[in-house]
Amino acid sequence: MDATFMDRHPKLQDGLGMVIFVVGVVIGTLLLNTFVFQTFNVEGASMETTMYTGDRLIVNRLPVTGSKLQNKNYIPKRGQVIVFKNPNFNASTGKDEYIVKRVIAFAGERVTVKNGTVTVYNTENPDGFNPDTSVNKNEPGQPTSGDVDTTVPEGTIFVMGDHRQGSYSCDSRNCMGPIPLYDIVGPVSLRIFPFNKIRSF
Repeated sequence: MDATFMDRHPKLQDGLGMVIFVVGVVIGTLLLNTFVFQTFNVEGASMETTMYTGDRLIVNRLPVTGSKLQNKNYIPKRGQVIVFKNPNFNASTGKDEYIVKRVIAFAGERVTVKNGTVTVYNTENPDGFNPDTSVNKNEPGQPTSGDVDTTVPEGTIFVMGDHRQGSYSCDSRNCMGPIPLYDIVGPVSLRIFPFNKIRSF
């Protein structure tokens, strides 16, 4: 019985096997990053003291993927820390393409910042409530700077950094505005670096 071409060229067979393996790894990595999870580095002081520059985060992409499969926009939970595409991103200006902030309010809700305190008004809470003391585990720094009175538009969410004093955080209070739901990458699920500060969110 005649040997096949591959049998006569074992090095070629090994090389082809390696190429197929590498291509499979690359495709698998791309699929994982697109649909399952993604990693990001924190840059800047806007989320201190919850997160610091250099922290490495894992973002859960599965809720966004699931929503897209149902032809819906993913809506995070109030108080979640999320990563989203910067609506002001411009490669030529050097602004960060992706931003991490905390979810404060949803479409139709009224948000105010007065005397350093955040208050959210909705149908369930017509007299308003402070999300920092009720759902945010008192992680955001206090007080919150700014003078805000706005209603969140449809298809968007209102976000803030945790470093609320002065101009440390560019967010929905001041220079960023509301964030479109379609720009959300996903909720932060884990900080994996520094190793002595590993935690879930």
